[in-house]
Amino acid sequence: MSRIIGLDFGAMTCGVAISDELLITAQPKETIRRTHETKLRKTLARIEELIAEYGVDKIVLGLPKKLDNTEGERAEKCREFAAALERRTGLSVILWDERLTTVEASRVLDDVGYGYVKKGEVIDKLAAVIILQSYLNYLSNTK
Repeated sequence: MSRIIGLDFGAMTCGVAISDELLITAQPKETIRRTHETKLRKTLARIEELIAEYGVDKIVLGLPKKLDNTEGERAEKCREFAAALERRTGLSVILWDERLTTVEASRVLDDVGYGYVKKGEVIDKLAAVIILQSYLNYLSNTK
């Protein structure tokens, strides 16, 4: 069996989620943090480690579109990151519309009583879970 990794790529962080082997559920794994937006080497290396550890054969990367379906600077950086991931891992990267996933993640954390500081520690990996789970739901509905 294989797994899918879901990523929420931000300016200074990358939230990570991994599917189960049956491709039914997404579980949060970690948030990879960077010291500078352009320093991606350690982020890419950590993603490669997770791919090897979990037997991942596909990457789903959240694409931050605007509400009017246009793409801005963040989406362009995401596309560049996707290209770097494909070069480094040899795996295909699926860009998945992630509009409002961080808002949804924030609401979930508010609902369970996370404070501002605690929320900052988990919001990116929860957004990655929402991105990946949305893709997994799409897969199960198209079978």
